[in-house]
Amino acid sequence: MELSGLVRALRLEGPRDGEQPPPAVPPAEQVFLQIGQLFSEGAGGAPKAGVVRDLGALVEAADCRWLFGGLSPATLGELVAVLNGYAAPPKQEQDAAELPSKDSAYTAAAERAADVGSVFLHLLVKLEAAKTQESLGVPVVGPILCRVTGPVYIFAATHVVERPWTNVRSQSVAQELLALLVQAAGCGSVAEFLRGKNEDEEGRFAAVMGLLKQELTKDTWKCNPATKFVFSWTLPHVTRPWLSRYLERVLPPSLLISDDYREENKILGVRCLHHIILNVPAADLCQFNRAQVVYHALYNHLYSREAPLIQTVLVCLLDLLPILERAQRQQKQARPTTPCDEVLQLVLTHMEAEHRLALRRVYARTLPAFVQRLGILIVQHLKRLERVILGYLEVCDGPEEEARLGILEALQCTIKHAWPRMPCRLPVLLKALLKMIWDVHTDQGSTPEPVKAALLQGATECLILLDRCSEGQVKVLLEGVYSSCEENRVRECLRKVQENT
Repeated sequence: MELSGLVRALRLEGPRDGEQPPPAVPPAEQVFLQIGQLFSEGAGGAPKAGVVRDLGALVEAADCRWLFGGLSPATLGELVAVLNGYAAPPKQEQDAAELPSKDSAYTAAAERAADVGSVFLHLLVKLEAAKTQESLGVPVVGPILCRVTGPVYIFAATHVVERPWTNVRSQSVAQELLALLVQAAGCGSVAEFLRGKNEDEEGRFAAVMGLLKQELTKDTWKCNPATKFVFSWTLPHVTRPWLSRYLERVLPPSLLISDDYREENKILGVRCLHHIILNVPAADLCQFNRAQVVYHALYNHLYSREAPLIQTVLVCLLDLLPILERAQRQQKQARPTTPCDEVLQLVLTHMEAEHRLALRRVYARTLPAFVQRLGILIVQHLKRLERVILGYLEVCDGPEEEARLGILEALQCTIKHAWPRMPCRLPVLLKALLKMIWDVHTDQGSTPEPVKAALLQGATECLILLDRCSEGQVKVLLEGVYSSCEENRVRECLRKVQENT
């Protein structure tokens, strides 16, 4: 085994003449202490790379008793933390632009990570082997594992998926390392590793968040570009009922990330908030007004002009609104409008004036869920909702027709819930639906036949629902149209309405 680089880097000197010999220190601890000091001194990159590779070879070849006999867990924990910092992506200024994916600094970080990951792999293999040795066993290995688990997990989570600072080798090492770490902890999955095997058992999530806490503050979270990804990748593994005990640790960073000016960070933060909403009991969310804080943070995002963000926020709000309304009922608060009313009012205002197809599709896809959520109370918004429906039925939005399909579904929900108010709106709705049927039939564009069929089916169902709530008025009004129409496809739609009982 060639360890010349490591030997030259260490200062393993004996006592000089006349000096008292130092206290007996296990050789492995002496090596680890000096390597940690070497990396803390800020030496050049090339010597460190050689030392890391030599250290990996040393750990792989060394006897378990030599490595861990008398070794302080704190010493090994500090070395793992130092190596983790050495392999981390390059630091950046708080408001600096993101480094490009092919940046040389990120390429170098990926190489360092692959080498450090190999050291960690050899270390975990040795720890597993030491568990079965009589002179070491779990009493020696257990405290060491507890000390290194958190930093090793953060290293693996930093490099386990494709990022600008990873390459194929670093990702492979990180994936293997994560699997071995889960096995060493006696768990069957990453989720079990983080949250514990059962509700009463404490997992390693608290230790991981304790290490991330100092990097997830307002002044530091952007300095390490990997921090937000480690947090957002880890959080979904902790679900109900475990997540509620960590609410105070995960809610502030989620709000912090969602409040950034970059769209990608906003989306990342909102997804974290959505996971919290789905996996924390409503009582805990409403305590200390947390749910209201989350609601206002999400509501402010509705003024954005970015379709992916609006989509993420609306889906998240749909799961938060029932929690807020339940809390209002329990507190017997009399309010002229509910949070759902406030959101829908703003959404309809934006929909009415929106001309960008991407946003129109997002709004139209989400609108049926809001109508369903309000039920009969949708009558408070009928005037504006009618204008939106008429405007969206009129405009073709491309081959997939997502906006018109969504608005047809919203119209069906509206008719079902607010049917007593539909007869007076029958003339304008009937005209809009018939015009849309004709436009779809005569469309010579790129719209696929299955999409055309879905549009015609949706319009036909709306006509049937209107006929039911108007006591057959639609059949009467369509008699003349049906008898004079010569287009078979349009006649088929009208026939379904006429024959429906």
